[in-house]
Amino acid sequence: MHQKQAAGLMEGANLARRILERTAINATAVVERTGTRPCLATVLVGDDPASVTYVRMKRARCEQTGIRSRHLALAPATTTTELVDAVTRLSEDPDVHGILLQHPTPAHIDERAAFEAIAPHKDVDGVTTHSFAAMSFGLPGFASCTPEAIMRLLDEYGVELAGKHAVVVGRSAILGKPVGMLLLARDATVTYCHSRTTDLASIVRQADVLVAAVGRPRFINGDNIKPGAVVIDAGYNPGNTGDIDFDTAKARASLITPVPGGVGPMTIAVLLAQTVDAAARQLGLTTPSSLH
Repeated sequence: MHQKQAAGLMEGANLARRILERTAINATAVVERTGTRPCLATVLVGDDPASVTYVRMKRARCEQTGIRSRHLALAPATTTTELVDAVTRLSEDPDVHGILLQHPTPAHIDERAAFEAIAPHKDVDGVTTHSFAAMSFGLPGFASCTPEAIMRLLDEYGVELAGKHAVVVGRSAILGKPVGMLLLARDATVTYCHSRTTDLASIVRQADVLVAAVGRPRFINGDNIKPGAVVIDAGYNPGNTGDIDFDTAKARASLITPVPGGVGPMTIAVLLAQTVDAAARQLGLTTPSSLH
């Protein structure tokens, strides 16, 4: 009997490295053309260890890519008003080209209000309602970084989306909802699943392309994955585990992202690429292609 081959890995590290190499070239071109180095401002409220680590990693990547990094660390007790004021000042600062507010913010913060204080032309993380609307309608703007990372991975591995049934498990404003809109724009038929979905397993079994973005470790068992499906695990939980039970899923999927090493490296690469694009536009270089 022929034994089915395990799924191919959709590894993000190599593609992320190529994106960062191109981003470094573009950053150098911005400096040569304008005398200004692209600048990303990171904002962190509190001292959550995971968030501190993520911000440190993003700042290190900035350094490696020729992007100037400015960091604003705010106390855990910072109020929504104080955070909005701080983000607004960064939005108005011409020396800052992109703004990243590390999320989640502490529970007492109105995170949406803080996101909306980011000027759309500096929203390189794609978290504002303006960015979501522009992305949904195919207008100029910045896509949410993890959803855009997912789309670039699908393209890298030649996944055909037109006419396919894409199932997104999770409906967060900066991951689940926007990745569904990007898939829809590529002519996939999109189903969103969430905490009120009845018989989730039966819907997951229909997915030609499955995106797990729910934030619960090993939430989806591979036994419920359609044979030959493309599986994108956008979850990252303690212990380096994703939202999908990898060992059971790889036996049925045709392609699957590992955790870590799949979507994660791509997300940071997209963030920095969009920062340099934002700097280019703000400095009068109409499009990224005009850098070359």
